[in-house]
Amino acid sequence: MLAAIARALEERDQTQGHGTRVAALAEPVAERLGWEPGRLRELRFGAVVHDIGKVTVRPELLRKSGPLAVEELEEIREHPRAGAALVTPLRSARSALPYVLFHHERWDGHGYPSGLRGHSIPLEGRLLAVADAFDAMTSARPYRRALANDAALAEVAQCADTQFDPYLVELFLDAWAEPLAAAS
Repeated sequence: MLAAIARALEERDQTQGHGTRVAALAEPVAERLGWEPGRLRELRFGAVVHDIGKVTVRPELLRKSGPLAVEELEEIREHPRAGAALVTPLRSARSALPYVLFHHERWDGHGYPSGLRGHSIPLEGRLLAVADAFDAMTSARPYRRALANDAALAEVAQCADTQFDPYLVELFLDAWAEPLAAAS
């Protein structure tokens, strides 16, 4: 049910396939971390529903082409808490909670909703933060054009140790480079 709602939400805010792409980007990193099949299934589900809290955000705000006002930004920054409120009561969906609640926390403590820092951010949230940001950068949005993969990879690398866990960035870049090395 939550996955269906998440897909409908992606259609509403014009990010079709975002959750599935985030899962595909995060899974090779999780495999490098040695995650077992059950935990990988939780990752795939968590990635698909991580933005479920955006159902509480006005659609016109999600599709806004210009800069956000302070109060609009505050509304969007509430989506992880709103998503957590939707996921928590559902026993079968609780494994998605760290993905939903913590994917906008930052390694340097300047993220939201809680301003957690470093290893105090659950690993699931730190992992999804990298994959989510990369997909957002490489997808066209109403407020900006998509970046080329190389530019987005450079941005991810530049944000290691500030926005992202530096070890997970290293694993992400390694996972990205592996198919390229195999093709050579």
